[in-house]
Amino acid sequence: MQIGIIGSGTMGSGIAQVAATSGCKVKLYDTNQSALDKAKAALEKILSRLIEKDRIDANEKSRIQNNISYVDNLKDLSDSDLTIEAIVENLDIKKKVLSELETYVSKDCIIASNTSSLSIASIAASLKKPERCIGIHFFNPAPLMQLVEVIPAIQTSKVVLEKSKKIISDWKKVVAVAKDTPGFIVNRVARPFYGEALRIYEEGIADFATIDKSLKTLGGFRMGPFELMDFIGNDVNYTVTETVFTAFYFDPRYKPAFTQKRFAEAGYLGRKSGKGYYDYDENGAMIIPTESNKSHNEGLAQKIFDRVLVMLINEAADALFMNIASAEDIDNAMTKGVNYPKGLLAWADEKGIEWCVSKMDELYNEYHEDRYRCSPLLRKMKEEKTNFLEVRGSRLEVRGER
Repeated sequence: MQIGIIGSGTMGSGIAQVAATSGCKVKLYDTNQSALDKAKAALEKILSRLIEKDRIDANEKSRIQNNISYVDNLKDLSDSDLTIEAIVENLDIKKKVLSELETYVSKDCIIASNTSSLSIASIAASLKKPERCIGIHFFNPAPLMQLVEVIPAIQTSKVVLEKSKKIISDWKKVVAVAKDTPGFIVNRVARPFYGEALRIYEEGIADFATIDKSLKTLGGFRMGPFELMDFIGNDVNYTVTETVFTAFYFDPRYKPAFTQKRFAEAGYLGRKSGKGYYDYDENGAMIIPTESNKSHNEGLAQKIFDRVLVMLINEAADALFMNIASAEDIDNAMTKGVNYPKGLLAWADEKGIEWCVSKMDELYNEYHEDRYRCSPLLRKMKEEKTNFLEVRGSRLEVRGER
């Protein structure tokens, strides 16, 4: 199979490596020759490191490298069976590039976007054959992260959806099919991890380190929300939050925080700038802050963890309620896409649906903000004394026919 990748940045290069490793012939396209040279050198370094770790041998390294060619003319992708764009997150630019691409490829070529939050329907509308367009969203770093979100637009044909799912599965990735709504699964469901942590800080309840420690110690998260925002980049994370907030017609659940906006404006972007919520040395390693006295308050830590967790569960439940994805795909998305220690719906079962509803109602009663509205699905499940394990087979039993 011939694969075309548009954009030789970290994501495009990573996707190219995944496809080439699986035996596909790949053409990696970029307008910038120096960017292509950089991508080629980066792959050499990555594969050499894998040899050092005994993950691959020299023959495998050569095979992967030989499967990738580097091109600077979009016409060179004309023989592609599947093309995936991984360029700047700008709708107009994506539309322009993909509409030009369509003039070169065959009528059967699948045209995919790696966008993390933009409308696939809007991207598809720029094509003469919109039914060939689909979202195929990898997570960074693409060779390591197991999950790929596959997002059909309303125009996408069933044949293209099934072909895309098979290709990604053949690349040994876990496929989660998501509805074409802002943020898809992961970038929608994960918003409270950042947003509620920022809200807790802005209310003066705890500092960055205390909040991070609470989520890591009690929840088993690999990184706390402020560590993770610093890792992602406050500019990038804020932009995604703002995009989702706007796309959801300013639903208060996704409201950005002034704290993050100010950090981004100040250039405190996190690890890449040397300063964010934490300070970093010249090698990008965090300078460990002096622990806050509050970090030893077990009651406070539990309150922080419970508040963030129930908001995450509520968002996951609402994604299921709105048919964004199946229960299995939602939990897979969060464990395999962003390394959550447990699927949020499974976590809801563990804590108890009644606990989830009670915690959401406590927050709503305290703040009287629509941000803290309990998902109708959680409330209905509490009434019917069911759980998400029982829901996985059939949504209709919980929601009723409409």
